[in-house]
Amino acid sequence: MHSDRYMPRRVVVTGLGAITPLGVGNSRLWEGLLAGRSGIRPLTGPEFADHPVRIAGTVPVDPAELLPKPQARRMNRAALLAVTAAREAWRDAGFVASGTRGSGLDPERVGVSVGTIIGGAAVLVAGDRRLRARGARAVPPLTAPMTVPSQAASQISIDLGITGEARTVVSACASGTEAIGQAIDRIRYGHVDIVLAGGAEAAVTPEVMAAFSAMRALSARNDAPEAASRPFAKDRDGFVNSEGAGLLVLESEEHARARGARIYCEAAGWGLSADAHHMAAPDPTGGGIAAALRRALADAGAGAADVTHINAHATATVEGDLAEAAGLSTVFGDADGAVPVPVTALKGSLGHLQGGAGGVEAVVTALTLHHGIIPPTMGCDDLDDAIPLDVVTTFARPLPTRGDLALSNSFGFGGHNAVLALRRR
Repeated sequence: MHSDRYMPRRVVVTGLGAITPLGVGNSRLWEGLLAGRSGIRPLTGPEFADHPVRIAGTVPVDPAELLPKPQARRMNRAALLAVTAAREAWRDAGFVASGTRGSGLDPERVGVSVGTIIGGAAVLVAGDRRLRARGARAVPPLTAPMTVPSQAASQISIDLGITGEARTVVSACASGTEAIGQAIDRIRYGHVDIVLAGGAEAAVTPEVMAAFSAMRALSARNDAPEAASRPFAKDRDGFVNSEGAGLLVLESEEHARARGARIYCEAAGWGLSADAHHMAAPDPTGGGIAAALRRALADAGAGAADVTHINAHATATVEGDLAEAAGLSTVFGDADGAVPVPVTALKGSLGHLQGGAGGVEAVVTALTLHHGIIPPTMGCDDLDDAIPLDVVTTFARPLPTRGDLALSNSFGFGGHNAVLALRRR
C-alpha cells in the first residue's frame, strides 16, 4: 500500500461522458440544454397503451447498436448506457479505447464507482414471463448476472481492463452522486489514482411506469411531453421518468498533471445525510437537505459565500421542490430567506434519470464551471411563490465571477441526501 494513503490528495475531473434523452455524448447534452431542448417524448409501444402516463425521457438510439453485438448481448440496458458513457469519458480524459494497459496505466490503480437503483430488473421480469409461459428451461442462462445492479460497474471494468475495484451504490435517486463522492475519497486516501464514477439507469419499463403512476408521482401531461417536467414551477404536477448515464473520470491532481491532462474542475468535496422522516416523502423542513449541503461545504473547506451556482435536484414534484427550496434557504438564504445564488434544474429538459441523475447532473455542473455558462431551467415559466430561489430560466446565464464552488444536489426516496461540490480551476 502506498505510504501516502492517509494523506488526503486533491481530486480533479479530467473526463466526461454522457448518454441522455438529448442524445449520445457530452456535446449533444450540453448544446441541447443551452438551446432549451427537451428529450421527453411519447411512449408509443403497445405495452404502454393502457397506462395513465405515456411520456418519458428516453435515449433516442438503441444503446445496443453502439457496442459490438457479442458484448451488447451480455448487458442489461443500464449497463449498455453506462459503458457507452464510460467510453466517452475515458477518451475525453485522453486515454485510449483499449483500456488501462493500452493507456500505460496500472489497472490495479484504477477503479469504477457507479450508482443505480434497479439495474437489470427488466431482465428478471422478462425471465419471469418466459418461466410462466414456457417453463423453467425457457429462462435464458444469463438472466441472473444481467439482473444485478452491479452489472454496470462490472461491465465498465471488463471493457476497460480495470482491476482496482468496481463499486456499486444503491441509495435511491442519490445513488449517482454518492457513487462520485465515494470515488473522491478512494482517490483522496490513496486506494486508487483514477476512478470512472457516476450513475446509470434504464427504468422506463411498463412495471416501473405503473408503479410510479400508482403513487401519483408522475406528470400526466401526455398531450404536452416536452413541457411536462416543470421544476420549481407553480403548476408542476410530478416528475417524468427517464433513462441515461453520466460518468466522470476522477483523478488525483498529481497524477493528472504528471501526464499533462486537461482539467475541467476540482472534485472538492461531498456530503451525505438521511431525513429519517418517511419512506417516500421528503422532510418538509428541508433539515436533512441542509445538513448534506453543509457537510459538502465543510468537506470542500468552503463556506456558503464560496458557492457560485447550484444544480438542483428539483424533480418537479410539489413536496420535493418545496423541501429542497427550504434546505437551500436555510443554508444560503438572506434575512428574508431568499437565495441569491443562481440555481438551475436540468429535469425540465431531461426528466428524472433516477440513479443516473446524479452522474449526468455532475457532468453538466463540471461543464458549467468549465465554460462559465449556466444552462436554463425549462418548464419553469411561472416560479412558485413559495420557492425563494434565483432560478435561471428561458436563457442561459453567465456564471457569476464571485465564488468558486458549484453544488450538484441529489435526493432520494427514504430520505437519502447527497451533495457534490465542484470547484472551478
